[in-house]
Amino acid sequence: MRTRVKVCGITRLQDATLACELGADALGFIFAPESPRCIEASLAREIIRSLPPLVTPVAVVVNPEAKDLTSLISESGARVVQFHGEEEPAFCRKMGFPWYKAFRVGAGFRPQDVDLYDAPWCLLDAHDDGAHGGTGRSFDWSFAKAVGERRRIILAGGIGPENVADAVSRTMPDAIDLNSGVESDPGVKDAERLRAAFAALEEVRSR
Repeated sequence: MRTRVKVCGITRLQDATLACELGADALGFIFAPESPRCIEASLAREIIRSLPPLVTPVAVVVNPEAKDLTSLISESGARVVQFHGEEEPAFCRKMGFPWYKAFRVGAGFRPQDVDLYDAPWCLLDAHDDGAHGGTGRSFDWSFAKAVGERRRIILAGGIGPENVADAVSRTMPDAIDLNSGVESDPGVKDAERLRAAFAALEEVRSR
């Protein structure tokens, strides 16, 4: 099985271009104002217009209002929504966009929690009381294996060149999410780290 790659927290065209050249399947654009990787919809649209057709632009949102989300999708050109807050299942379903839900894995998380959301995918990230994501922290990957029996999973949380091979080998996710682990600053991807992460992943794929 080929593990797909989403590079998240894109704020610059050059980072998007490099990620696509390296083989990214999706790019994430964060529209949460509290995130240091937040991007304006108009700038995201400029970048998204340059993407190859088979690379999926994903809008990452945190507890949006329905009307704001509709406008955001229209203005940015994103094709999939990643709900990364405390959105209720009914809210996610009623929006009418392709979507999946992110879960912050920490104390109190149960693998069966993902069953409340009827999307085919879910993203697993580390729980942090002070942030909804992008913390650079990983979590207990045994949860990923348990959730993987119920849903196709995107594994996130501090994944970079040093641990991507271990992450994929141990959890067998359908996709991985690269963000803070391949940055020099929030929202600025480090070209060498990004290349190294893809190279490490390719080694695992070729085994």
